[in-house]
Amino acid sequence: MSEVILEAAEGAAVPVIALTQAETPAFLQAASPLARGAAALAEFKGKAGQAVSVLSPAGEVEQVLFGLGDAPEAMTFRALPPKLPAGTYRIAQAPAQVDRAQAALAFALGSYRFDRYKARDADKPRLVAEDVDVAEVRHLAHACALARDMVNTPANDLGPLQIETIAREIAEQHGAQITVVTGEGLLEANYPAVHAVGRAAVAERAPRMIEIAWGEAGRPLVAIVGKGVVFDTGGLDIKPSAGMRLMKKDMGGAAHALALARMVMAARLPVRLAVLVPAVENAISGDAMRPGDVIASRKGLSIEVGNTDAEGRLILADALTRAAELEPVLTLDFATLTGAARIALGPELPPFYTDDEDLAAAIEAHARKTADPVWRMPLWKGYAPAVDSDIADLKNDPDGWAQAGSVTAALFLQRFAPAGAWAHFDIFAWNPRSQPGRPTGGEAQAIRGLYNLLKERFR
Repeated sequence: MSEVILEAAEGAAVPVIALTQAETPAFLQAASPLARGAAALAEFKGKAGQAVSVLSPAGEVEQVLFGLGDAPEAMTFRALPPKLPAGTYRIAQAPAQVDRAQAALAFALGSYRFDRYKARDADKPRLVAEDVDVAEVRHLAHACALARDMVNTPANDLGPLQIETIAREIAEQHGAQITVVTGEGLLEANYPAVHAVGRAAVAERAPRMIEIAWGEAGRPLVAIVGKGVVFDTGGLDIKPSAGMRLMKKDMGGAAHALALARMVMAARLPVRLAVLVPAVENAISGDAMRPGDVIASRKGLSIEVGNTDAEGRLILADALTRAAELEPVLTLDFATLTGAARIALGPELPPFYTDDEDLAAAIEAHARKTADPVWRMPLWKGYAPAVDSDIADLKNDPDGWAQAGSVTAALFLQRFAPAGAWAHFDIFAWNPRSQPGRPTGGEAQAIRGLYNLLKERFR
């Protein structure tokens, strides 16, 4: 992505005056007639996301008034870039409680557009970030843009091979090691569930297990796992057309795992990373897994396939088992896993699951700190029997009596997760409606807060 956050301006930068609703009347009373007139014409009251450009007599933007609402938050600045003409800006005034680094990051996030398949737009507005670690802001913004680009890219241009290519580029950029096991090799390497889900795809879209290792020996190991289903037809339990329409985003977990890993490596946090991405297409062919099949898993547990559309947890089972073999101190997994999570919390609030109280408190605290919302859901043990199978060790479609589909999916994954601190994020990775700074399409969720957590925990 082009750099929208600058360390310094080549010429004059247009001042942005960020005002709460309470501050706005007094500011306008003392402002120039041009500013008062522009504010009156735009009915500017300082409401969150309101913006008005004040023009000079020559017709140039002289200053920008930007509303922060009743409770000023840095992430409100996501709404600013779409409302500005191209040019260079700086935040000249804002309440003291607005973190300037977070405001700069918000500006960068709000500048994102997925334009791969369109004629490129004119130059974007840019922000001079004063007294801010611009390099870190850029690293975080680039990683979030990577996740959003991957989610937005259609499956014909983003298959398992392309995910591998992206992973290789990240590994090469940061001096990490990468290993990839592909196709029939998955059986030899003991990733049978990954193979079972992806074997129906054509050869050039063969399933694969991607593993990145980074960091110096002796440092604590953090495992990051992401579901990489590049397209989910539902398999033989085929989805209806409406349900299949957005299944290009079913690799959102992989996108988030790679993006978070990129944040950590760019910051050179004092940890070791194990990034595990099973990348598959849940396709339909004569070799597709069938409802009622019993498949093996890397952990040695047999799994009855009650529904071929519950494939994400199958590939994550093998990936989490591999993570457990590495004995991490912390494991984070990401998956666009269940519609039940959306029914429970909607598209903007991804649930997470963990039995570790300290980890849960830390996740929530850093989510609030970075305005990257998540919501803890229970690993309710009373629903665990819902994933028991009559003929195998467990099954991928829980009994209907349990009803809580996101909870039972997390309980399934817990059977394979590493011992110790583990959290599962059932993300949506998508904005279903367009808002200023949040266009319809791919969205990065939870990873800004988690990066903040890792940065503080592993200093």
